[in-house]
Amino acid sequence: MTTFATLVSFAAEEAESHGNVALETVWYGIVAIVVFAALALVTASYRNVANRHAHKAEAYSQAHANDIVKAGHGH
Repeated sequence: MTTFATLVSFAAEEAESHGNVALETVWYGIVAIVVFAALALVTASYRNVANRHAHKAEAYSQAHANDIVKAGHGH
């Protein structure tokens, strides 16, 4: 017949972990670093995009300078 004390001791023995928790979870940190690095590369790829096409913006603004409709307060 098993007693409550033996059941508790068996449960405690099963719950015991002999591994290094830091080494078991290090992959979460590695995956997070890789994901954030990829997102940083995507963000950095959009740097200076407006200046790459400045000649197009200038040409558009010169071609459509008279199309501006003044509306709102004071116009």
